[in-house]
Amino acid sequence: MVTKARIRLSSTNIGQLNEITNTIRQIAEQNKVNYAGPIPLPTKRLKITTRKSVSGDGTMTWDRYEMRIHKRVIDIEPNERVLRQVMRIQVPEGVNIQIEVKS
Repeated sequence: MVTKARIRLSSTNIGQLNEITNTIRQIAEQNKVNYAGPIPLPTKRLKITTRKSVSGDGTMTWDRYEMRIHKRVIDIEPNERVLRQVMRIQVPEGVNIQIEVKS
């Protein structure tokens, strides 16, 4: 069986997400570890439509809001040095990161 460390990243800000994926990729390349990714997963869209007028009277105008959640997956060889460096990365508030080791 091949073991691997799977890193899942999600964020509403795609710029921050791409910065962190590039950082993880650079760490893997510097330590000469096999990696796969970043693999983009489908973007989740949360939509909310509300009336503009407070009382409900008046014109039929609507505000449409949308929040997009972008996701990436990176698989890395479970090297202890690499995983320690990945855990030390400064992650911005808007980015969620999950690391799990699979066998």
